[in-house]
Parts: sequence; structure tokens; C-alpha cells
Amino acid sequence: MKKPYLRPLDLRHGCVDLSHGGGGRAMVQLINELFGRAFDNPWLRRGDDGAVLPAPGPGERLVLATDAHVVSPLFFPGGDIGSLAVHGTVNDLAVMGARPLYLAASFILEEGFPLADLQRIVKSMAAAALAAGVPVVTGDTKVVERGKGDGVFITTTGLGALAAGRDLSGANACPGDAVIVSGTMGDHGMAIMARRENLAFESDIVSDSAALHGLAALALEAAPGLRLLRDPTRGGLAATLNEIAQQSGVGMILDEAGIPVSPQVAAACEFLGLDPLHIANEGKLVAVCPAEEAVGLVTALRTHPLGLRAACIGEVTADVHRFVQMKTVLGGRRMVDWLAGEQLPRIC
Repeated sequence: MKKPYLRPLDLRHGCVDLSHGGGGRAMVQLINELFGRAFDNPWLRRGDDGAVLPAPGPGERLVLATDAHVVSPLFFPGGDIGSLAVHGTVNDLAVMGARPLYLAASFILEEGFPLADLQRIVKSMAAAALAAGVPVVTGDTKVVERGKGDGVFITTTGLGALAAGRDLSGANACPGDAVIVSGTMGDHGMAIMARRENLAFESDIVSDSAALHGLAALALEAAPGLRLLRDPTRGGLAATLNEIAQQSGVGMILDEAGIPVSPQVAAACEFLGLDPLHIANEGKLVAVCPAEEAVGLVTALRTHPLGLRAACIGEVTADVHRFVQMKTVLGGRRMVDWLAGEQLPRIC
């Protein structure tokens, strides 16, 4: 199949723009053409949320994942940059099927940032790590001049252990598989948007930020044939499914009526002209499993507090074009494509 034309990066005269961090096509191109080529190795080439590495001894393997957090505002309904930094990296390990063990954290602080706010962030981060059972065991702090940062940026790196023989990857989806989500889409991104723009809705929209390793362990137990897990963060569900389709060389057909979206988020998206499938999540899983395991997996996820709205939303298809399509509530079909630009910067 002939790949669609994509203009190469202008590495001589081009500049980084916000779309390069938005989870869409521009970000994928930047990663592939710049970072991927420079750092090319078998682990990075897989394109998953973490790297599965050989352990020094027999048995379990190691999984390493890292994530930078630049969310604005720093405090939002349902969390803050501290708890988000823990949840984001724990979840990257969880969707690899790993058992999170330890975290490292680095802080870039701007001169003049209030110590009271920093204490609030650090306490929140410590509470999130304690609740997840994943301690922060090492770190680093740097301070930049006033005006050279934006309060605080946090980078967390996580180390996890992966059982021998377990292989969850975006490259594993097969035609006929079921596509499952663990809950409502778009809560985190819309909570950030509402706080950032001082938007008032009848009901508060609260971020879904949460550590998902318990939910992921439940999914692994309920579906022995589980192909993959992903957390649909930047770029939302649409970007995540398109990424899986590209990695696995398959297509997908989704059922719009089956995709859970809270009434508050649906109303806010309609008001703002946004698509909830492109809105980031920080406490949801996407799972792909054999069709015969779908009912059992959804049932199991619904027994967990973070999976009460779990649903099967579609199926994997054989498609050389690797299209993700959706059957709409009106009976037609539409493409579910990558986000072309940056819908909402700095949401994680």
C-alpha cells in the first residue's frame, strides 16, 4: 500500500509549534523523523508507552517509562501537577502489563514560585505515590530565572517489573478483536479547559486522573488473551486508536452510541465545538482483546471503582488503509482521524 504523502520536517528553517506536543499527526512525525532516527534502537522502535528491557537475572523483565508534565493550570478540579506526574508514569508502566516498582522525579522551578504552592504540589505527589504503592526513590531539582519557566515542570521516570512471557503492544491487534474502554472519555481535558478559561457549567467537570495499575492487573486476569492496553492521554481516544491501527496494520469500526461520554463533557464539547474523542484522559484504559473475551473483560472492569462505565465500543477489522471509522447515531459512517493541530495545549 502506498503511504499517504506527508511533507518532511523542515529541519533547517522550521520551528517547534504547539501541534508537536498535541498527540496528533504532527507529534508522531516529530518523534519518527527526529527523535526516532537519532536514538534508533530495537526498544525505541516498538513505539510503545515504555521499553521492556532484559533484567540482569532470570524471571521478570524490567520496564522503563518516563513522562514530562507541563500542565496549565497547575491546580485543577480532581488533581494537580503533582498527582498527575505520579499517575501518568504509573499508568505508562501499567499499560505495558508491568508491576510499577519505583519512581524518580525531577523538578524545574521558576524563581519567584510561591513555596506554599510548591509544598501543596509535593504533598499531593507524595499522597498519590503512597496511594499507588510506588515510592519516589530519587530525584533532582533545578531553578531557572524569573520569566524563563512557568512555575514548575515535573518529569517522572518509572521502573516496573514484567512477568516472563507477557507481551502487550500496540502491534498485537488482530481483525475480529474487540475494542474496549474503561469509562467516559474527555473528563481530564475538559476539566483543564474549564478551569483555564474560567468556564462555568451547571455541573463541575472533574479530572479523571488516577493510577490505573490495579485496573490493568484486573484486565490481565479477566482476559488471558489480552492483546494490548493503552491510556488515551494527549490526542484522546482518536489518536490512541489510530496509533494502534498503524502499529498493527489493521482498521477499526467504532459504534458512536456505545462510547461513554458524561453529559457534562458532551454538553461542554458541543458548546465549544470540540470532539470528545480528541480530548485527553488521565484515568482511563483502552483494551483490545479477542472477541470471545470481551464480555468477561467488561464485566470484570465494572467491578472496579475506576471501571464502572466500561464498555465495548467497536471491533478491529482487516483494512490495508488502516482507517479508524465510526458508525454514527444517525446511521452513517465517518472517519476518526488524527488531530491535525493542537486542540488544547498543556493538558498533562
